[in-house]
Amino acid sequence: MRTLRPTALCVSAALATALLAACSSGTPATSVTAGDAANAKLTIGISFDQPGLGLKTGNTYSGFDVDTAIFVAKELGVDSDAIAWREADPADRENLLINGDVDLVFSTYSITPEREKKVSFAGPYFTAQQDLLIRRNDVSITGPDTLDGKKLCSVTGTTSAELITKKYLGKINLLPLSKFSDCVTALANGNVDAVTTDDVILAGFAAQPQYKGLLKVVGQGFSTENYGVGIKKGDTAMVSKVNAALKKYIDDGSWKAALESTVGPSGYRIPAPPTPGS
Repeated sequence: MRTLRPTALCVSAALATALLAACSSGTPATSVTAGDAANAKLTIGISFDQPGLGLKTGNTYSGFDVDTAIFVAKELGVDSDAIAWREADPADRENLLINGDVDLVFSTYSITPEREKKVSFAGPYFTAQQDLLIRRNDVSITGPDTLDGKKLCSVTGTTSAELITKKYLGKINLLPLSKFSDCVTALANGNVDAVTTDDVILAGFAAQPQYKGLLKVVGQGFSTENYGVGIKKGDTAMVSKVNAALKKYIDDGSWKAALESTVGPSGYRIPAPPTPGS
């Protein structure tokens, strides 16, 4: 996704005491190793199964949400080795914040009025579109209106599943699963006809070696998803601090550099940055 900015990427990566890729065009995204949970100053919820966004591989974590969380944590005075990473599946995010199991959630977490009744949000820090992932040789599906009689997979607790249920259930057969990776596996194995969630998530899966040439994103977005940082309800001081960090993240070029190194290899076109706090 557009040209890498090596200097900005190096600065962003240096915020983590991490395993770094060389700072040059086309290099892999940064991965960070797990911090010591016992000495953690922040516990942050992320996805563990979203390539390019939040991915756990062994004892390391990588992706745009991870890079964003590291930058924000640094602005809050917390180094990456003092972060404890916690898996935040879509159906669990609100409860993790309400119960105090995490301090922040960076997990492709769309800001919605319904969720704002339970948690607070900083951001937005990214804007995506809901889309469809299909098998590359399938010419019958060109958008949500062509899903009649099809079997569709989405993830419980997501805005994607909610939209499909409200608008299209009765015309399609919906298979709700707990993880995006399970939906994509079902699609690749021929158990469902399509997967729906945000286009940036789907692009990351389609670019994985095992799915290249097999799966494709339809490219006809049909909703707008503004990603925010989940924060415990009513913590206005934290919301203000995180928004200030996100504004700096965007303004100093680190936001674009992080996207180009993490999401860029999938071929996803980077959108214009949003305005945190708007």
